[in-house]
Amino acid sequence: IKHFPDESGYRMFLIDAPSNKATVVAASLSRALADRGLEVTSATQRLDAYNALQNTYLNTFQILGGLGLLLGTAGLGVVVLRNVLERRAELALFTAVGLRARVLRKLIIMEHCALLVAGLAIGVIAALFAIVPALRGPLQQVNYRGLSITLAVVCISGLVWTWVAARIALRGELLKALRNE
Repeated sequence: IKHFPDESGYRMFLIDAPSNKATVVAASLSRALADRGLEVTSATQRLDAYNALQNTYLNTFQILGGLGLLLGTAGLGVVVLRNVLERRAELALFTAVGLRARVLRKLIIMEHCALLVAGLAIGVIAALFAIVPALRGPLQQVNYRGLSITLAVVCISGLVWTWVAARIALRGELLKALRNE
């Protein structure tokens, strides 16, 4: 009444009972006030219900974020493919000089993997700066295993897309690209 004067009636009562007698108190109150619609719920059950809703939202956004990351790595594959296709004449020159397609593929993959690792490192460092204030708060638990798995999946997915893009771009006759140049 003192803190919320505009609210009429009572929505809940907080009952402090000894832990060994909590079930007895809850049962007797439920029996005595059943006509008034009293529903006895422990504080842990009430908090679990609130946390279940919050965790559902967090899990949904985590899944959507993971899908966004996977789509981003697929976009990386498209960018690598376009980059390599634009450099076909350069790669054809390397082939004409005597480099094998396997060596060219390895060079392309190493070049783009270095960019992938640099991008991931910059992203991780930026994320660390972003979450430092939250980590300093009380009772913060970080799912390092889940974060590590997500980072590994993004890295592996980026490597796979880079490999696929290099393989597609170096397929066919590269010397035709040199003739067209």
